[in-house]
Parts: sequence; C-alpha cells; structure tokens
Amino acid sequence: MRKAANAMLSLVALTVAVLAPFVQSASAATVLSIGDGDTISLLERGQKLKVRLACIDAPETAQSPYGMASRNQLNALLPIGSTVSLRVQAVDRYGRSVAEVIGNKGMVNFAMVRSGQAFLSCHLDV
Repeated sequence: MRKAANAMLSLVALTVAVLAPFVQSASAATVLSIGDGDTISLLERGQKLKVRLACIDAPETAQSPYGMASRNQLNALLPIGSTVSLRVQAVDRYGRSVAEVIGNKGMVNFAMVRSGQAFLSCHLDV
C-alpha cells in the first residue's frame, strides 16, 4: 500500500512539474462597469482593463430587447465593485483581454450561457 501511495505521489508531482508552465494563474480584479453581455471593465493592479468573456457571445446592447436583458444578467452576476478572478486566454483585435471570469458564484462565462443570455462560442476571435 505504501509503495502505491508513493508511486501516486510521484506521478502527481511529475504531472504538476510538467504542466506548471502551461497553467495560467488567475489574477484578482474589481468590476468597474458592464459594457454588454460579454464585455466588462475592471481595475486590476491599479490599471483599467477591458475584458471580453472568453468562449461566449452575447447580443449587443442596441439589439433590443435581448441586448439589455443580457447586460442586466451580467450586471446581476457581477455587481459594480465586486471582485473577480481572471484567467486571460488572449488579447483580441480591439486590445481587450479575452478571459475566463470567476466571480463569487463560479465561472461567469458559462453562467451567462446557462441563463440563456449568451451562447457558447469557443473560438477565440483575436
């Protein structure tokens, strides 16, 4: 039993060592504003940052009535002043960080899809 436990521990340590360079750490940020159902502005380390939520697409606010409903849902998930963690995947052609956003209720990106206010779109538009 002890040999199996040691072997398992060695395997876990090796896996962590091999994958560590590829894992992106999450960083904390404060929500400043909600643009639409898939875009937010944050304050991270004293810098203002525009973020597009990765792997989702939501209607623009001008696309009535769905745009405002999507924006309102994101605002409910991420109230102004709330703290989120980011896992940045890329930077898009508009200079926005494309990221997984984790709030106090979990992954915000997929919460928007589950709520019906965005759809899954896992290509990164960079």
